[in-house]
Amino acid sequence: MNDFLWRVSIAEVDSAAPFSSFPGIDRQIALLDGNGFTMTLDDGRVHALTTPFVPFAFAGEARVAVTLLDGPTRDFNLMVRRAQARGEIRVWREPCTQIPDPSTVLVYCARGVIDTTEGPLHAGDAWKPIPASQARLHHDALALIIRIEPHATGPKPVVAYTQSIPSAR
Repeated sequence: MNDFLWRVSIAEVDSAAPFSSFPGIDRQIALLDGNGFTMTLDDGRVHALTTPFVPFAFAGEARVAVTLLDGPTRDFNLMVRRAQARGEIRVWREPCTQIPDPSTVLVYCARGVIDTTEGPLHAGDAWKPIPASQARLHHDALALIIRIEPHATGPKPVVAYTQSIPSAR
C-alpha cells in the first residue's frame, strides 16, 4: 500500500466492519448499489451514504465505524496519496460528447452505455482515456470521472484499479 499515487476499488459491503486506516491518504466514496450505510467518523461527523453516486470525502487515517441500513451494498472508492496529488470523483450525467480533460485518469461506467473512441463501455466497465479521446454518454447512462492532479514534484504515478474487494474497507 506504500507504492501508489491513486487507487480505485469497488467493494461489496455485507457486514458492519470498521474501515481500514490509511494514513496520508485522502479518500472519496460513492454508493453504487444497495440501501447504503451510516459512517461515524472519529471526529464526531456522521454521514449517511444512502444516495447513489454522491461522493463523500474523508481522511484515510480517520477511524470510521459503519452501520448497514438494510442489506449489502456496493461502493466505489478513490484513494489518493495526499502528499503527492489531489483527486476527486465527479459524476457525469448529461447525455453529450465530452473530451476528457487532461486530469481525467479513469472513466467508470456506473449505469447504461458510454461510447468511446476505443469502443463502448457498459455498466461496470472502466476506461483510461488517452490524448484526443472522446466519449459520448447515452441518455440513460451515468459515469464516475476520476480526476487526479499530481503536485508539481513527486515520483512517477503508480496506480491500482481493483474490482470487488470484499472486506477491503
